[in-house]
Amino acid sequence: MTQRTKLLLYLGAVHALFLGSAWVFLQSHRLWLLAVELGFAVSFAIGWRLVDRFAQPGRVLDTALELLEAEDFTTRFREAHHPEVDRLIRLYNRMVDHLRQERVGNQEQDSLLRRLIAISPSGIIALDYDGRVTDINPGACAILGCTAEDAVGRPWPEVAASLLPGGGLPEVGEDRLLTLAGRRRVRYRKLTFLDRGFPRSFLILDEMTRELREIEKAAYEKLIRTMSHEVNNTGGAVISILHSCLAYARHLPPGDRADFESGLDVATSRTRNLGDFMKSFAELVRLPPPRPEPHDLAALVGGVVRLLEPERERRRIRCRCSLDPRLSAVRVDAAQMEQVLLNVLRNAFEAIDADGEVAIVSGPTAHGAYLLIEDTGGGIPAAVEPALFTSFFTTKPGGQGLGLTLIREILSAHGFGYRLETTVPGKAGFRIDIPPRALVADPAGTPVDAHDREPRGPAPDESPRIGSTAPAGLPTSSEAAPRGTD
Repeated sequence: MTQRTKLLLYLGAVHALFLGSAWVFLQSHRLWLLAVELGFAVSFAIGWRLVDRFAQPGRVLDTALELLEAEDFTTRFREAHHPEVDRLIRLYNRMVDHLRQERVGNQEQDSLLRRLIAISPSGIIALDYDGRVTDINPGACAILGCTAEDAVGRPWPEVAASLLPGGGLPEVGEDRLLTLAGRRRVRYRKLTFLDRGFPRSFLILDEMTRELREIEKAAYEKLIRTMSHEVNNTGGAVISILHSCLAYARHLPPGDRADFESGLDVATSRTRNLGDFMKSFAELVRLPPPRPEPHDLAALVGGVVRLLEPERERRRIRCRCSLDPRLSAVRVDAAQMEQVLLNVLRNAFEAIDADGEVAIVSGPTAHGAYLLIEDTGGGIPAAVEPALFTSFFTTKPGGQGLGLTLIREILSAHGFGYRLETTVPGKAGFRIDIPPRALVADPAGTPVDAHDREPRGPAPDESPRIGSTAPAGLPTSSEAAPRGTD
């Protein structure tokens, strides 16, 4: 029997009893009025108790609602030994236990997800329903070269226009491969997730430069080794046969002998040239690890400039050097670094062709130092820029497409950053970023080694005058010209 039924039955019986008693007492037994009043008092106490028990579930519900509004899922009710109220309490306790476990689990998963996103090398960028950036992880900041403050709150197309050229906003599930700074390859994807039942977008950026370079390097190393093996074996046998054929020249009539010998000489020469051609490819595959030692950066630059002096004068190109004397000593492999400088400068000369200027500038940065070689050769065409530093890519007639590849391998082996880009309209610049560990003296001029060095270097408007010894140990290649690029 429910509390409501008990209360209704009690009220009906009491009212019927009081109605009959009042009628009798008022007729003949007026002295029993005291007993009637006592009955009223007992009835009031019983009614109060029943009403209190009847209102108890409501009080439990009110308290439960207050706890739920405060998101307090840790408070539980004790049973009141009342079947109906206890049933409500057990239901509420099970509900808050489930909510508490879900909230703790969600908090732990959210914390784990945030940590994974924070340490992920992939860039992750969350957008709101209007396409504005709400979150950006450190991986994305590193890839884009920005801070979270630079991106959060701004529309993504606006952010991409300045930090991710060619990015835009892809379709859901679409993969794009973008080229940054002429050498970095970044995979760019758009995916969605549900937020309160509505789809929201997020972007993923993956740095693919190293992986693609390793795949590319493995492919061209295998190709070059196979080609070199076949050409060398075939070329040696062919030259031997051609030399043997020369012995028959004395059996020919004098009128035919000269043509015969000339033809064999041409064939022998071309075969040797083919071997030398393959040797230049093989040198790239056999590039030794660098042996960094302290070297004067100005001396390295000046030696290469002096080596190219005849070509510079023939093309009427001005060479302006402004090298910071505080960066006099850098740990590099001199032969390999001279090869890099030789290729870059020769490419600059070829891009200018005639009557231009090359500026060579160095200086400190917040993260080490830099060396910039800038030319007035017209800049880099937008169509060429994504393919820079790609092996065997060339826009030169007869080019091999290995000049920038050689530069890339040498600088990567040194741990130096690099990029080739249009600095201002009409000018292109090759920039080498030198990390602090490669500096013998820091950019402030404080020696890292126990000894100090005298600042050396050319005056800002003078071409360096340093020895003209050619770099040794590596093939000289001019196939990396920015505008007619390999």
